[in-house]
Amino acid sequence: MAGQRVGYIRVSTDEQNRERQLDGVSLDKVFSEAKSGKNTDRPQLQAMLQYVREGDTVTVHSIDRLARNLDDLRKLVFDLTGRGVRVEFLKENLVFDTTDSPWKTMFLTMTGMFAEFERAINRERQREGIELAKKRGAYKGRKRVLTKPQVLTIRQRLANGESVTALAQELRVSRMTIYNYLNA
Repeated sequence: MAGQRVGYIRVSTDEQNRERQLDGVSLDKVFSEAKSGKNTDRPQLQAMLQYVREGDTVTVHSIDRLARNLDDLRKLVFDLTGRGVRVEFLKENLVFDTTDSPWKTMFLTMTGMFAEFERAINRERQREGIELAKKRGAYKGRKRVLTKPQVLTIRQRLANGESVTALAQELRVSRMTIYNYLNA
């Protein structure tokens, strides 16, 4: 029995279009998320890794959609193929399975290096843009998550014995966010 064809779609932000990535590709199941590809700490990626079985094929639009870090990319592909799962990248027209050649491995590594390099360049440009905006007075930083009245309420509730963890869960922020506001 042939395995399933499983799609993985990743965009960096919710505003980006996911539809184009595997449009027209026949898939049995799709895992899709809006998360950075900087690491493998992505819920849908982890769910996909747990879901696939020997004989399945993981289909991804392009190498940089699976990972923007060369080490992560190689580990993901080699772990999957080591479990008997085929990995196909549509844009690069590459398929990895148990019969990989040194040429495919080299191409995966080179393309992964470009994805990692592109991410580094984008981050550098972003930092430069932020610095220029700060000099012009146009950059105000990240929007505040909690309002001043919320911080006052948090202080009062903590003084009354409530836990930071409970307040963080209620407000849907991390405990570190609350600590940062309290220490500001």
